[in-house]
Amino acid sequence: MAKITAAEVNKLRKATGAGMMDCKNALVEAEGNFDEAIAVLRKKGQKVAAKRADRDSSEGVAIAKINDDNTIGVAIVLACETDFVGKNKDFIALANQFADIAINHDTKEAFLAADFGGITVAEKLIEQTGVIGEKLEIPAFEKITANYIGSYVHGNKIAAIVGLSSKIDNSDVLTKDLAMQIASMGATTLSFKDFDAAFVTSETEARIAEIEKENEERSRMGKHLINVPQYISMSQITPEVLAKAEEEAKAQLKAEGKPEQIWDKILPGKIERFISDNTTLDQEQCLLDQKFIKDEKKSVADYVKSYGDVAVTSFKRVSLG
Repeated sequence: MAKITAAEVNKLRKATGAGMMDCKNALVEAEGNFDEAIAVLRKKGQKVAAKRADRDSSEGVAIAKINDDNTIGVAIVLACETDFVGKNKDFIALANQFADIAINHDTKEAFLAADFGGITVAEKLIEQTGVIGEKLEIPAFEKITANYIGSYVHGNKIAAIVGLSSKIDNSDVLTKDLAMQIASMGATTLSFKDFDAAFVTSETEARIAEIEKENEERSRMGKHLINVPQYISMSQITPEVLAKAEEEAKAQLKAEGKPEQIWDKILPGKIERFISDNTTLDQEQCLLDQKFIKDEKKSVADYVKSYGDVAVTSFKRVSLG
């Protein structure tokens, strides 16, 4: 039997991240051959990965990386099974190593096939599954390019990256605020203009049906009924719809006995309320149409305009679970 020294065990541990006893046992099985010992540990990882393939890996860490020029950004999730592992400093360091590689690749497939110290990223995940004893995977990979990119990570659980049309004064402040908005409010697209008409139609029908069902229950319980919107997106608010809404508002003011000379002061607020009540989908899913979390009196679009001639070109968000 080959004599295994502490130095050899330590060298293998540094190379693989495996525990001291696992490294010693692997070296014993490989009769002191360093490369064969690595192969032994990887085979162990494959066995562990196969056994835990059906486990739920909903914990882990979300990472955002931006290149030195702030023109390329990537956001990934390295997932594991338990919060205990997800908070481990070595696990977080591994996630950052993966992100450093990910930023140089355009797709998740290319990233998983990329080199990580002589093996692929995918193989490293399997190896570390054996080392850690939990299922590891990369469930989320998102990348953007822009003239300026910023990011925000919330508690290592949510990562957001956002791109601007140009670099301006305080680009870092603007992008951080926008990334915080994305992380917090979970927008899925930039504007209502991005919505497919069929999607808006089906979503409108579903939401109206849901509210009507809830109102039936509220009516039985004697509770105040929820307003059933006619529309849910600005993409449905045509000039004709706005004109009709204005006529109905005027009729209401007349019925209330409001003097016609003050209508002009009241109508803008009523139309603004009509739009707000009938664009709930936009407010939920469209970044620029959401209320700005730091000042809900303005929209995100208004906040961006306050920085001058700049526009949001793209964004991505990744999260655990």
